[in-house]
Amino acid sequence: VVGILIAALVALVVIGGIKRLGSVAEKIGPAMSAFYILGSLIVIFSNIGNLGMVFKSIFQAAFTPEAAFGGVTGFVLMNAIKRGVGRGVFSNEAGLGSAPIAHASSSETDPVKQGLYGVFEVFADTIVICTMTSLVVLTSNIVPWGNADMAGADTTILAFGTVLGPKVSSIFIAVAILFFAFSTILSWSLYGQRCFAYLTKGRGVIVYQIAFIATVVIGATLKLSLVWNIADTMNGFMAVPNLIALLALSGTVVKLTKEHFNGDRLSR
Repeated sequence: VVGILIAALVALVVIGGIKRLGSVAEKIGPAMSAFYILGSLIVIFSNIGNLGMVFKSIFQAAFTPEAAFGGVTGFVLMNAIKRGVGRGVFSNEAGLGSAPIAHASSSETDPVKQGLYGVFEVFADTIVICTMTSLVVLTSNIVPWGNADMAGADTTILAFGTVLGPKVSSIFIAVAILFFAFSTILSWSLYGQRCFAYLTKGRGVIVYQIAFIATVVIGATLKLSLVWNIADTMNGFMAVPNLIALLALSGTVVKLTKEHFNGDRLSR
C-alpha cells in the first residue's frame, strides 16, 4: 500500500509534470535536515553526561592493538571496506557520478566553486547528520556495544525515544525518512531520465518513467537485505567507470583549482 501511494505521488511529478509537488519536496529536504539535527541535539544534550564516555570508547576501540590487528586481516578489511564504502555512498553519493548531473544544471559559472558546494554536501550528509545519529544512539546507551543485529531505524527510534518518548520518536523518524526518501526518489528519477534520454536521443522516455515508477512499488515489497544487495551491486557498476574518469580528469581538476585559489581568470 505504501509503495503504491509513493509511486502515485512520484508519477504525478515525473509523468504528470506537477511542479508544485516537486518544488515542495525540494524545499522539504533542507527543512527536514535542520529539523532532524535539532531533534538530535536535544537528545544528545539530554544525555550529555554520557558524551565523554562515548568519545573515549570510540578512540579506545579504534586505536587498540586488537583493532589494528583485526583491521589488517583480509576478511575484516574486506567487510570494513564493503560496509563503510557502501553506507558512505548511500549517505552522500560521492564517487558515483550522479550528483554532477544536478550540479551541472547550476547557474554558477565557476566549476571549482560549484565543486566546493559538492564537497560541502558530503560533509553535511556524512560528518554532520550521520555523526549526529551515531551520537544519539551511543549517548542514549540503549544498545550493547558491537551488537550489529540492532542496527537500523529501530535502534534510532529507541534512542530518540529515551528523551522524546516512544510515540513521538516513532513519528519523528517515520516523517524524516518519508521526506528524505521521497525527495531522493524524485532526484534519482531525474538522473535516470536524463541519462536514458541521452542514450536514446530523447526517444521513449515514457518507457523509462513507467519502469521507474514500477520499481517504487516493487522495492516496497522486497526483503530489505535483498534491496541492500541490489543497491550495493548497482552502485559498484556506477562507481568503477566514474572513478576511472575522475582519475583521468585529475590533472584538469588540479589545474582549475590552482587557478581558482590563485585568483587567475579561468579560461573558457
